[in-house]
Amino acid sequence: MSLAKDLMYPSFEEEKRRHKKKRLVQSPNSYFMDVKCPGCYKISTIFSHSQEVVPCRGCSIILCRPRGGKCQLTSGCSFRRKHS
Repeated sequence: MSLAKDLMYPSFEEEKRRHKKKRLVQSPNSYFMDVKCPGCYKISTIFSHSQEVVPCRGCSIILCRPRGGKCQLTSGCSFRRKHS
């Protein structure tokens, strides 16, 4: 009798869908990211689940707004996920 799926080696998509504490190796869903301002091209470091409006340090354009879970970037902003 064989199982329909392998419990020891789940697929990447299946692990990503699971809750952060029920994964094979626990890992958080949040991360830090570098966001480039569309106006002055300065780079700011922002938390992905920030709970406050984040303005640009150079020109005061709003870079992201909180939306309950992950923050929503303003259109025109580009970002890069930071790796630890």
